[in-house]
Amino acid sequence: MNRLENEILSISIAAKGAELQSIYNKETQLDYLWDGNPAFWSKRSPILFPIVGGLKNNEYSFNHHTYQLSRHGFARDKEFTCIQQTENSISFSLQNDEETILKYPFQFELIITYTLQSNKINITYSVKNKGTNKMWFSVGAHPAFRVPLVEGTHFEDYFLSFNRFENTARYPLNKEGLLKEDPEIFLQNTDELSLEKPLFYEDALVFKTLESTSISIESKKTPHGITIDFKGFPFMGIWNAKNADFVCVEPWHGIADSENTSGKLDKKEGILALDAHKTFNTTWSITLF
Repeated sequence: MNRLENEILSISIAAKGAELQSIYNKETQLDYLWDGNPAFWSKRSPILFPIVGGLKNNEYSFNHHTYQLSRHGFARDKEFTCIQQTENSISFSLQNDEETILKYPFQFELIITYTLQSNKINITYSVKNKGTNKMWFSVGAHPAFRVPLVEGTHFEDYFLSFNRFENTARYPLNKEGLLKEDPEIFLQNTDELSLEKPLFYEDALVFKTLESTSISIESKKTPHGITIDFKGFPFMGIWNAKNADFVCVEPWHGIADSENTSGKLDKKEGILALDAHKTFNTTWSITLF
C-alpha cells in the first residue's frame, strides 16, 4: 500500500489498479471514501481504461478482428508500478503486455498521478500512444464516496449540488448495461438532485449534456461534504450499488455502447483517437470539506 499526506489529507493507494483505498481529512476527522464492503461492491475508486462502460456482447471489432473486453476495461484489475513519489504527489504506470494485447491491440502507457493540494486531491490521467499507428481509447473515473458521511445522518439527508442549473435528460441502461437510444427527461431547471436509493435500482444515471463542471455531495444536516471538479469531461455517470451507503460521481471520457452500436472501435461513441507517440492528459479533482 502506498501513502501520501500533507497537513490536511492522508490518502492510500493500492498498486492493483492504482486505486484509491482511503481519503482521510485530519481536520474533519472523516474518511470520505467507501470502504469496499464486498456485500455491496468491493471496489472503491477504480480507473476505467481502455473503455468506459460495457460493450455489446462484451466485444468490439478493429481492423477486421474481433476482441473480447469486459465492462470498464482491464486497468482496474492490473498491477501498476509506482514510478515516482514526491512530497505532494505519487505516480503509477501501466504498460501493455502479452495479456493486454490479446484484448486491446495497442502499445500504450497509462500514468495515474495523485497530487495533494491543501484539502484537494488532483487526479491526472496521462495516456501515451507508444505505437506507430493511431490508438483508440476511453478513460474515466469511478470513485465511491461515503453517504451518509457523518454519524447520525442518513443517505436521504444528502443531495447532489450542481454548479450550474441543469435542463438535461438521462440515458437509461438496459439489462445488459447498454444505453437505450431514447433519453428520458430528468433534471429540469434545477441545480440539486436529492439522493434516494431507489434512484439507482435500474443502474446508473448517465448524462451526456451536463452544463456543470462540478458536483458536490452535501447535506443540510452537516457542513461537511465533497466537491468533484471535472471540467473537460464530456460524460458523467452517477451510481449506487443497490441499498449501499455510497454514491459514485464518475467523470468519463467515453461511454457505454448503445443498443444499436456497430461494434467498431473507431466508430464508438465518445472514443478518443491518439496519434502515434502522442500523449493525452486530463485531470479531475476531489475537494474535501
